[in-house]
Amino acid sequence: MVPSEYSSGSSRVLGAITKTGNTHARRLLVEAAWHHRPRYRVGAVMRSRWDQAPAAARARGDQGNRRLHHRWVGFLERRKRPTIANVAIARELAGWCWSLAVMDD
Repeated sequence: MVPSEYSSGSSRVLGAITKTGNTHARRLLVEAAWHHRPRYRVGAVMRSRWDQAPAAARARGDQGNRRLHHRWVGFLERRKRPTIANVAIARELAGWCWSLAVMDD
């Protein structure tokens, strides 16, 4: 989920998101991004899972989920096409998952 690029000399132009890379991982990210569109609520199942997680991971997860939902709201307010907005959210979700994976305990 990286943008295409056209570079010549000192100019650099970023284009649309490419479809390169792991197809399965990209599909999972896109499907997961759709779940951030509705209003963010923490259900009973999520709350029970959070009770088992460290406090730092719990806070980081809640913050990230809220941020991704607010990004969705922003895209919808700007009347972006939902599929385009979803891929942008999926790209941000990929970066967020990576940051959680490398987070110190």
